[in-house]
Amino acid sequence: MSRSIESVAVLGCGTMGSGIAAASAAAGCKVLMLDISTEAVERGLAAVAEDHRNLVETGTFDADLAKIADYDWICEAIVEDLPTKRELFERVEPLRKDGSVISSNTSGIPLSDITEGFPDRLRNDVAITHFFNPVQVMKLFELVPGEDTTAEVIEAFSSFGANQLGKGVVNAKDTVNFIGNRIGCFFMLSGLHLAKSFLINGMSQETIDGVLGKPVGLPPTGLYGLIDLIGLDVMDLVGKNLEVNLPADDIGRAYTELPQIEQGMLGRGQLGRKARALGGFGKVEKLEDGSKKKLTFDLRNAEWRDAEPADLEGVPADLGAVIFEDSLAGELAWQIFGGTLRYAADLVPEISDDVVNIDRAIKWGFNWALGPFEMLDHLGPARVIERIEAEGGDVPAMLQVLRDAEASSFYSADGSQYLGLDGAYHDVPAEG
Repeated sequence: MSRSIESVAVLGCGTMGSGIAAASAAAGCKVLMLDISTEAVERGLAAVAEDHRNLVETGTFDADLAKIADYDWICEAIVEDLPTKRELFERVEPLRKDGSVISSNTSGIPLSDITEGFPDRLRNDVAITHFFNPVQVMKLFELVPGEDTTAEVIEAFSSFGANQLGKGVVNAKDTVNFIGNRIGCFFMLSGLHLAKSFLINGMSQETIDGVLGKPVGLPPTGLYGLIDLIGLDVMDLVGKNLEVNLPADDIGRAYTELPQIEQGMLGRGQLGRKARALGGFGKVEKLEDGSKKKLTFDLRNAEWRDAEPADLEGVPADLGAVIFEDSLAGELAWQIFGGTLRYAADLVPEISDDVVNIDRAIKWGFNWALGPFEMLDHLGPARVIERIEAEGGDVPAMLQVLRDAEASSFYSADGSQYLGLDGAYHDVPAEG
């Protein structure tokens, strides 16, 4: 059966759901927005441009759920809670029409858990369609099939995401946190723990963010600024999900629990930008004269202080060069950013069958200048392997594939080919 998506029912009008609705309406689709209350829906509707609201119908789950029968794609975007999602899927399945497709926008709950025990009709028509926030800005669209999802359903989602929404579609596997958040959250959670020794050695949080920004090709938010943007509460939930779902031997298990001081911040509601006056690792204070002052919550003494410039004196400007510097900044970059590169290199084929989808997911979802494997090529894989072995570490799986193939890089032919698990080069698929 050929599938096409021309109308979208979005279930849940929070930040992600309203973003998906807004993007779908902007693409010319008829849209239905439903939530538990009219107030929740009205808040979500504010995300839709006024010029597109004529395409949007609104309602509540209790009064209007049967209206999903008129829509091609039913997208669940409610709270990240497995029992709640399963309960909604139970209500939705008998109401949707034949030929419709259904998905969850979960950021990390495996699809197999959501659909366990459901009828074949749903299991054939369902996928994860994971967008990144803000939906209308971020390019990444992770598409994750279930064991029983049919090829035409995946093709319908892929075509809609690429052609109507203008997203970069990444094919991921049904593993915890998929691709983008599996690697990106490892960077953040491991960073909170590994940065402690550098704070003790006198490095400020501003400097840590500075080193883990432009010098390694990451956005200027670095580590702490990025978590403030996402929210410490979100990171806590991510950690709990990872604790339950990560493989037993995954090194990320060491970092699933927030460090003690960050747990205290969480308990006080000091979550980041969303907490406004409470702040997170930083905040902006408005003074009596109307001016503003930036403050930093110093993790060394758990007290607020005036923010200070990052000390990047001696940090090389060349992309990635700091990683091999014999300095405190170099060691920081190697442990946290380099550790994330090594982690990514050990996740093929677990989370993706190839390096291309991983690179695209991290560039499009976290705004890295280069994806993990592109960065390893830039640094020199042989040099990275040499340092790993000099420190007594295990060579990650894809770096071992590269060495066994006697290859010098993951990409060749000016980036038009990539190194596969079989040790041979293959054509890089077109974006979309």
